Amino acid sequence: MQPQDEGPQIYFILGNVILAAAALMLFFFGTLWEQFGIAALFFWMILAALGVYFITRSRDPSPPGPPN
Repeated sequence: MQPQDEGPQIYFILGNVILAAAALMLFFFGTLWEQFGIAALFFWMILAALGVYFITRSRDPSPPGPPN
C-alpha cells in the first residue's frame, strides 16, 4: 500500500489559512489604511490572491468521472 500524497491537502489548508488572514485583516483595515495607506490595500489583494491560488492548486488535475 502506497502512502497517499498529502501535497494537495496541505495546499488547501494553507490557502484557507491565508484567506482567513485576509478576512481578519478587513476588521482592522481602517487602522491599517491610516498607518500604511495604499500599501495595506495591495497587501490585502496579494493575500487574497495567494489564498485563492493555493486552494485552486489543491484540486485534482484529472477530470471527474468514472475511471478508464
